[in-house]
Amino acid sequence: MKICMIGAGSLGSTIGGTLAENGHEVTFVDSWQGQIDAIRERGLHMVKSLEGDPGRFVTVRAQTDYHGLEAQDLCIVLVKSFATREAVREARDSHVIGPDTTVMTIQNGLGNEEAIMEEIGESHVISGKTFCSGFLIEPGKVMATTEGRVTYIGEMDGRITERIQTIGAELNRGGLQTVVSENIRGMIWDKLLVNVATGALCGATGLPYGGLYEKYGWNALPEMKTTALAAVQEAIDVAKAYGVRLTSEDPSYAWEHAAEGQPGTFKSSILQSIERGGTTEIDFINGAVSAWGKKADIPTPVNDTLTTVIRGIEYRMQRERLSAEK
Repeated sequence: MKICMIGAGSLGSTIGGTLAENGHEVTFVDSWQGQIDAIRERGLHMVKSLEGDPGRFVTVRAQTDYHGLEAQDLCIVLVKSFATREAVREARDSHVIGPDTTVMTIQNGLGNEEAIMEEIGESHVISGKTFCSGFLIEPGKVMATTEGRVTYIGEMDGRITERIQTIGAELNRGGLQTVVSENIRGMIWDKLLVNVATGALCGATGLPYGGLYEKYGWNALPEMKTTALAAVQEAIDVAKAYGVRLTSEDPSYAWEHAAEGQPGTFKSSILQSIERGGTTEIDFINGAVSAWGKKADIPTPVNDTLTTVIRGIEYRMQRERLSAEK
């Protein structure tokens, strides 16, 4: 299967590298020149831990644009949510998304599916949510966590089609434990709850998971869990108002699931973005809970506060960059 990874950051590298390692014809497209150059020079270096694992190098095609690429069988969108629309539009205009191409988003947060469908039409789009994770150690090197981590995929209308079954089989063959779901909308919200639990807390405090969870033995602050559960409960209340069918309505489920199989050194995607000085996806995670809650007249004070704090950090970083440029 010809697969284009639209976005080759931490998770894009993890997913795309795994698929390439297991026989699929994968191309990374990402505007980050340093990442693309490193992969071209020596292959994608994939490790299972930050220490003690020499890892392996996976050969994968990598480029900063779509030049020379023909229409793909599958495009997997893993850019940051705020860049989704532009990235898909560029792929469409470059004919990488052809008449028979399926486009799948397995991004964080809410709203990506709608943005993609508006650009290329509903018939091309499927969705997925993965509990695989990646941490980009340096350009071209990623700590990839896929073992025991399930990826759920589904048609937007919940039908079990020949297309979704074929793609599920191909992803499984490519080394990703994949389950076809009749409730992909619920899966989207399940993953959102996981990100609501830990993303903003890590970003605001600068703490990896070891500072949030007592099980790592770092003397984690109990207030972290209390705040996380309150944020998740708000998101559950919002989901229920929209008739979303969740795997569990116990906020502890999302809290525990977030750390399952992760080392204490793991950092949320929001914290990774902040440490790189980039824009976060807060508006599509905690901010989305706030926005959807407002429409349903459901109060979300914890998510409102976490969103404001992360936006404040982004604002500070922006001012610091402007000052440095003067």
